[in-house]
Amino acid sequence: MKKLVIGPTVFVLMAFTCAFGQPEQENVAERYAAEGQAALTAGRYEEAEKAFAKLGELQPGVAEVPANLGLIYFKEGKFEDAVHSLRQALKLKPTLTKSSNLLGMSLSELGRYEEALPSLERCLRHSADSEIKRMCGLELQRAYAGLKRDRNAVDVALELNRLYPDDPEILYETGRICGNFAFITMTKLAQVAPNSAWRHLAAGEAEESQGSYEQAIQEYREVLRIEPDRSGIHYRIGRTLLSRYWQRHLPGDSNEAQKEFEKELQLFPSNANAAYELGELHRRARQMDEAQRYFEQALEYYPNFAEAHLGLAAVLLEKKQAEQALVHAKKAVAADPGNEVGWYRLSKVERLLGNSTEEQKAMTEFQRLHSRKTNEPESDRKLFSPEEITKQEVDPNIPN
Repeated sequence: MKKLVIGPTVFVLMAFTCAFGQPEQENVAERYAAEGQAALTAGRYEEAEKAFAKLGELQPGVAEVPANLGLIYFKEGKFEDAVHSLRQALKLKPTLTKSSNLLGMSLSELGRYEEALPSLERCLRHSADSEIKRMCGLELQRAYAGLKRDRNAVDVALELNRLYPDDPEILYETGRICGNFAFITMTKLAQVAPNSAWRHLAAGEAEESQGSYEQAIQEYREVLRIEPDRSGIHYRIGRTLLSRYWQRHLPGDSNEAQKEFEKELQLFPSNANAAYELGELHRRARQMDEAQRYFEQALEYYPNFAEAHLGLAAVLLEKKQAEQALVHAKKAVAADPGNEVGWYRLSKVERLLGNSTEEQKAMTEFQRLHSRKTNEPESDRKLFSPEEITKQEVDPNIPN
């Protein structure tokens, strides 16, 4: 069971009022309160628990005492005790919002999800404390998942991802919850429509993502057998063949990929990705007129296609049309300013045009981006990054 950690400054310790006629008894209560708060702040939870328990015997009607005990039990992972104390505090003072939040989280930790939902839902919607909202959201996501309310769990995961976009735990939980929902959905698809085009399409995508290219191609061809005119499938087969080509370097795969892209465009001329791949294949084969035609076709349907602008800029450079190449290099950089290849290609165009100042600016940005990319761990660059298209590269063996 995951144990949530609350820093000592998250919950402000709640004051209490002594209401005794005997000064000696009042002094004892004050001493226990001071000792308990000091121990809680210092993280000495066992000591704090004893002090507040004794204080509770002296002041059974003061809500803040069981509220603090509930907080201490929560920190110690004693969730049953936390629930008992927090409910006692809320019975005495229903306005103790933080105790209500803690009660929801404690119930969730115990797997009592239905009881936890009201408090957790209120907390996520209304809490002004960012850390408490975050913790309630994680527990609410967990509660929904435990209740098999997968859609609700996904909704919470996406909301947390929006609120905390750079939080590693949130990102992990979002991926886990959404991945689980996707798995459940695909399992149901296989059950309700095992022979459908959608089932084979899902299987093909799964096989392709795992590098099982032969199986992926088989699944995609099953889709075409069922629905010969479905858009995008010839493109997917071509892309998978290209992936296999880069893995094994068998010339036949590249040739077959080209045929599949051509079939896709015959059926759907607006498929910019297929047109781009054909342009890139012709560029690499030094067939510049054909490459230009296909890159221009891709841009006709997708004007902000950064990779197509880069490919066309490379072709125009090869054809000594630097002014036109400059237009597309600038458009590529504007569409994708974080792409190092765009700045590299722009620097080459500026050099050919004799614009030394602009050349240096572009080269400086290329070097900055390239250095950052080089210093990234290899796993970080590849994780969860299946390429939809062949990326342009800075490659001295290919005309740039």
